[in-house]
Amino acid sequence: MDFNGSDTIPGPRTEDHLPQTAQAAVKIVIVGGFGVGKTTMVGSVSDIRPLTTEETMTQAGIGVDDDYGSDTKTATTVAMDFGRIGITDKLVLYLFGTPGQERFWFLWNGLFEGALGAVVLVDTRRLEVSFDVMGRLEERGVPFVVAVNTFPDAPRYPIEELRTALDLAPEIPIIDCDVRRRASSKDVLMTLMRFLHSLALSGALR
Repeated sequence: MDFNGSDTIPGPRTEDHLPQTAQAAVKIVIVGGFGVGKTTMVGSVSDIRPLTTEETMTQAGIGVDDDYGSDTKTATTVAMDFGRIGITDKLVLYLFGTPGQERFWFLWNGLFEGALGAVVLVDTRRLEVSFDVMGRLEERGVPFVVAVNTFPDAPRYPIEELRTALDLAPEIPIIDCDVRRRASSKDVLMTLMRFLHSLALSGALR
């Protein structure tokens, strides 16, 4: 899933500096397997022009990289994606999208450092790749929500069926989304912020 057909913010994006009213900035990571829409999500929701580190996929990656969807996907993130969104006048989220190819997962630990929470993007055609992703977050103690990206040709399942298939704890939010749409991507981030707030109130967020 790429920027084609994605929402963009009308007019020029803001300069890369914090609004004067901002009082807090929070680091959020967007994680998931190859081609689940991480770059697209950061691009659709960011208030600033996103930084991407995409490189063209080549023949050399055959047999090494996940080639799922390679008939339409021509580039892959090799370091990170970066964007920023103001949730309120006082709260800003810094968004870091992780690379999806497994050979770049060694970069994840650095990206997880200092993250308050995470969004796990899921493709229902490849649920199995989500287990390693969630396992790494759990090992680092990073709270997360699960966002199911609604690809046109992907099978649809009831949320509770997906919760069971992913072996998610009852308290972890799971939500459908279309990361091409700014409003949908922002809704995912707001779901994460509400979840983090509930954890803070319960004393579970350290």
